[in-house]
Amino acid sequence: MGKIKVEKISPEEMEKRGIKNWGIWEKDISEFPWEYGQTEVCYIIEGQAEITDQDTGEKVIIKSGDLVTFSSGLNSFWKIIEPIKKYYNFE
Repeated sequence: MGKIKVEKISPEEMEKRGIKNWGIWEKDISEFPWEYGQTEVCYIIEGQAEITDQDTGEKVIIKSGDLVTFSSGLNSFWKIIEPIKKYYNFE
């Protein structure tokens, strides 16, 4: 498995994890590099983006309803296709 994990969770699991109490981040259509110094877990509220692991070339599409884990040390490139809004939490 790569450094980007995408999964679907139930509303019950969202509640259990307290996701709606996490911070919110929003970004318009854009492209930028991003390096993760620590693991981030986020839940995509709306929008869509293509994330590339710059070390492996792996590309992952994330969209509304996805729970995404970005592993510490990930050197990524973000291409936001539709304005994105997400809950986020660092572990």
